[in-house]
Amino acid sequence: MESVEVRDGFWRPRLEINRRVTIPHILEQNETTGRVDNFRKAAGLLEGPYVGRRFNDTDVYKVIEAASYTLIDRHDAELETRLDELIALVVAAQEEDGYLFPARTIDPDKPAPGVGRERWIHVAVGSHELYNAGHLIEAAVAHQRATGGRTLLEAAIRFADRIEVDFGPQARRDIPGHEEIELALVKLAEVTGDARYLDLAWFFLEQRGGSHDGELYPEDTDFAIYNDRLYKQDHLPVEEQSEGVGHAVRAAYLYAGMTDVAARVETADYEAALDRIWRDVVGSKLYLTGGIGSRDTVESFGESFELPNRTAYTETCAAIGNGLWNHRMFLNTGDARYLDVLERILYNGALSGVSSDGARFFYTNPLESDGGIGRSEYFDVACCPANLARLVAQVPELIYAVSDERLFVNLFVASRVELESLSGGQLVLEQKTEYPWSGNIEVVLGVTRPTELAVHLRIPGWAGERPVPSDLYSFAGPPDAEVEIRVNGEPVPVSLQRGFAVLKRTWNDGDEIALDLPMGVRRILAHPELIENQGKTALQRGPIVYAVEAIDHDGDVLGLELPSNAAMITEPRTDLLGGLTLIRSTAIRESREVPLTAIPYFAWANREEGEMVVWLPEVASP
Repeated sequence: MESVEVRDGFWRPRLEINRRVTIPHILEQNETTGRVDNFRKAAGLLEGPYVGRRFNDTDVYKVIEAASYTLIDRHDAELETRLDELIALVVAAQEEDGYLFPARTIDPDKPAPGVGRERWIHVAVGSHELYNAGHLIEAAVAHQRATGGRTLLEAAIRFADRIEVDFGPQARRDIPGHEEIELALVKLAEVTGDARYLDLAWFFLEQRGGSHDGELYPEDTDFAIYNDRLYKQDHLPVEEQSEGVGHAVRAAYLYAGMTDVAARVETADYEAALDRIWRDVVGSKLYLTGGIGSRDTVESFGESFELPNRTAYTETCAAIGNGLWNHRMFLNTGDARYLDVLERILYNGALSGVSSDGARFFYTNPLESDGGIGRSEYFDVACCPANLARLVAQVPELIYAVSDERLFVNLFVASRVELESLSGGQLVLEQKTEYPWSGNIEVVLGVTRPTELAVHLRIPGWAGERPVPSDLYSFAGPPDAEVEIRVNGEPVPVSLQRGFAVLKRTWNDGDEIALDLPMGVRRILAHPELIENQGKTALQRGPIVYAVEAIDHDGDVLGLELPSNAAMITEPRTDLLGGLTLIRSTAIRESREVPLTAIPYFAWANREEGEMVVWLPEVASP
């Protein structure tokens, strides 16, 4: 992230809106809703009871993380000062032995609902003590990266040391009911060089599917759902699991933590389990937008091919967790299929979670609406806004990867990356593109001396025959053109290795690579077992999934049908919602032809509330 400068017309404005609007908005909401006051109370600076849910501290931690990553991208003195003040409150709320959990500290005799009468007693079901600790650690690592400051990091280390004393083979054998601490401890091990934290992450993973020392919630309470071991992926040891099950956000964080540990510990069983789970999710439980979680009443996965459109849960946090998991799977394997999923999430199921102005949000992201869904300024359970803010802030870190003498171009974002040494010299790579609206990408290399290097250019599955790396969705026809690559104007053959076109040669200063991806509008069909979408089609152009909104169709889109041979015309609109490309076509309503306008799914519900649909019934052309 420190080496990448984003310059393009799609992500650069969003990074700025994230810094100038979204993060300040969340900071203010955390103040007005009492989330920050909880730390003042725990520190003895303010009187009163804990306000809100036991996991609300993470909304403060996640916005610190988001703001910290933003500071890496752009210096902002005012934002840095606000962070310093907020971090001082967090540190002041920490107890002497390292425990940091205002939901208990404020009044140990009357902790927040769901916490339990003793420390950790409900940690394996729903106290969220370890979940909160994980987000604290992630925030601390991000802030140290951004500023070099160690104040929050030292607090996180003290809390992690407390956890390491309280849990382990010779102490408490328990798990977090909501996963997150596992991946956070791996980050802490990396930044401190202390393997104890990696061992602790591994310990928590190894406890799943076994017996635990804590207590369940009474069955007659609202918390009883957290007792369900399948709901929190505790039904089997992790190495024996084969399906995406339970609460979708918890699952994604668990799989991300497993992937991190598998990268650093000899755990072949973990890698095999991760592959099985990933194939299950991508093969039968992934929405076209990259979202996961089909049951909105319990925020969980359903059965295979259970993907309802209107009642889809598809929480913004679940999409983000799925994206971070897939990015980790790529880092472990070098396989571009995981980046195909990540890209689908970034441009669709995650980005839909924030409005174009950066100050309104979705918690769930359904693929159909009867008009009763709108964006909100904040939520009682406000995990999604700050989670999305930290994802957007991390986009620069997702664009490239390096390994030995290989440079991977993962995402197509106009940007500049400078690497200290590859083959002993300095390398600057500049990417020029108007992606995702254009499929033309130019890569210019600057080297201090001739450099032998393998440049890996990702060739998206959507540019060929696969919308996703499974048969869950398919294109109705071939692309309108072939993928083309040129080096210094000369065509080169496109042969793929794990989804990448590999260009290995000695590069000279100023060498240019041109990549042309087909950008025609394509119709998508669903697997025959996905009953919800049989007889329907969805539209995609490049990585963007499209939706049809009521505002463009006299208030009614649920009665529209799409003729099988209707022509598709694209229309760039620089004046609409920050700039985007529409699709214009013809639909059928009550046997009459009417104009059809499709807008990128991520942009729906920005102009007004109303009906929306992604999957349209397809009928024979008149």
